[in-house]
Amino acid sequence: MGYILFNIGPIQVHGYGLMIGIGIVAAMMLILFRAKGAGLNPDKAWKIVMWSTIVGFAGGKVMYMIVEHEQLFRDPLSVIGSSGFVVYGGIIGGLLFCFWYCRKTGVSFLRYIDLFLPGLSVGQGFARLGCLLAGCCYGREAHLHEWGIVFPDGCMAPSGVELIPTQLYSSLGNFAIAGVLLAVDYATRKKDRTPGMLLGLYLILYGVGRFIIEIFRNDVRGSVGILSTSQFISIFMVAAAIVIFAVVKKYGKSTA
Repeated sequence: MGYILFNIGPIQVHGYGLMIGIGIVAAMMLILFRAKGAGLNPDKAWKIVMWSTIVGFAGGKVMYMIVEHEQLFRDPLSVIGSSGFVVYGGIIGGLLFCFWYCRKTGVSFLRYIDLFLPGLSVGQGFARLGCLLAGCCYGREAHLHEWGIVFPDGCMAPSGVELIPTQLYSSLGNFAIAGVLLAVDYATRKKDRTPGMLLGLYLILYGVGRFIIEIFRNDVRGSVGILSTSQFISIFMVAAAIVIFAVVKKYGKSTA
């Protein structure tokens, strides 16, 4: 689980960066593979997802700067120049850009976002494996009845002590969400599913899962009262999912 996996000449290959790259490629391949089956333009899908990914990374950085605002004011370069990102910032940024771009180009936001979400979950699954390799987003110390892993020196997690592998659980959870979304998509496509249902399902599954995972994490991160920042956002994510389900059920395909 070393932070640096191996060297290729003078180039250091970091576990986190490698998993991010694999996740992006896997997500893109899945999205493009599903595009034709969903009756959507693969070229349009490629353009939307590429720009959404770029904006998503920017959103993740902005959210990290907000969470670390005190450190940002003390030492801006330590925050701006660090590798820190907040996943929720990336999700929100990517979704907002996707909505804006689809509205601008006159295509269905809900149909395209339903196409993208299984790929997004796959990408998140690989990204969390990157967190495991880097040692970030680590869990609290494992007790006797809990399974834990020991991180070596050089990782971001404390070394020499068994910690709950929240990164691994998050990864498995994201892959499971991708599986559920794909299964629901396959089961309902022939029934002419109303666009937006996968979006609502993703928001609920990810929001609930993230809220639970946060209970076991022990890395330094922001908070809102007794909740972590991510738990606070998770509540609104689940609430948004409920609204989406209600709207698409009431207005059907007119929301597409």
